[in-house]
Amino acid sequence: MDDVLLLENQICFKIYTAEREITKLYRSLLEEIGVTYPQYLALLVLWEKEKITVKELGKKLFLDSGTLTPMLKRMENNGLLIRERSKEDERSVIISLTEKGAGLKEKASCIPSRLLENLDMDTSELEQFNQTLTTVLGKLKARE
Repeated sequence: MDDVLLLENQICFKIYTAEREITKLYRSLLEEIGVTYPQYLALLVLWEKEKITVKELGKKLFLDSGTLTPMLKRMENNGLLIRERSKEDERSVIISLTEKGAGLKEKASCIPSRLLENLDMDTSELEQFNQTLTTVLGKLKARE
């Protein structure tokens, strides 16, 4: 029973360290396109949707506006996106990609396969891992 408190038996520690190591792998890949990991996540959403509100983006990325706003300002200053107040609701800010931001999608298209190579996992292992994480996240969200 003493084993229950060993560090190597803590799932939270394994998730935490895996996240840090995977983020490190991403960081080296993302340097090539000139964005940070959180910016890459925002770009993934924007490549999928042409326009989105800051609030919707925050919900998708699980980030609050205090974290999101400075990052979006930097991305705007770097010419990747445009932030505009909604004409329907002045309180709402709409984000859309610039041509430069949209153009990064092609440069980033190799990132998932290069990450897979760096992880030394085959596609089926990654799919199983992704499915497990999706299940865990779904159960955690259901608790809210």
